[in-house]
Amino acid sequence: MNSIRSFTLLRGALLADAVSSGAMGLALLAFAPALERLLQLPAGLLREAGVVLLTFAAFVGFLASRAQPPRGAVWTVIAINAIWVIDSVLMLFTGWVEPNALGIGFVLAQAGAVAVFADLQYLGLRKSRSLATG
Repeated sequence: MNSIRSFTLLRGALLADAVSSGAMGLALLAFAPALERLLQLPAGLLREAGVVLLTFAAFVGFLASRAQPPRGAVWTVIAINAIWVIDSVLMLFTGWVEPNALGIGFVLAQAGAVAVFADLQYLGLRKSRSLATG
């Protein structure tokens, strides 16, 4: 199994991703009706995203707590983040949701933040040394 020695950049990027994903997940669950009115995004979608984010935050937080997180698991986080960004942008262009300008800004801002996390995680992974564990 390949693991990586977790340098500051990777660990920090994973931890920041876990904390922000957890906070966003809680906010989406707690304030879905108010956010629906404010952003014109469906409360059900916001709640579902909140549940997904809390689950994701737990996984990423666990990885951030490891001295040597498995490379495959880190790649999985990067891939999930990339898919989140792509899906967020596509959601706006498919007509599946029709948010107002503030809602569009919200979707694009969170997608941008997730893209930054994915990029930092990728950079941190590249700077980490590969280890072979037995």
